Amino acid sequence: MIMTLDLPDELVAEAMQLTDIKIKNQVIILALQEYIKKNKVADLRSYKGKVDLDINIDLLRNRDAHLN
Repeated sequence: MIMTLDLPDELVAEAMQLTDIKIKNQVIILALQEYIKKNKVADLRSYKGKVDLDINIDLLRNRDAHLN
């Protein structure tokens, strides 16, 4: 998709310096990807403590559960 954006030069320059990315297009793509990832993680965190999974991780991973 081609579009024209009016972005603050200082903001783009700082992002490029922090990421060591030399192409403006790539730094904007990275920023969008990171924003999306951050929001997906936040959505997943909202389920913390709300889902009861009665599972045995050792059994699922074929490990010997503490055999005594």
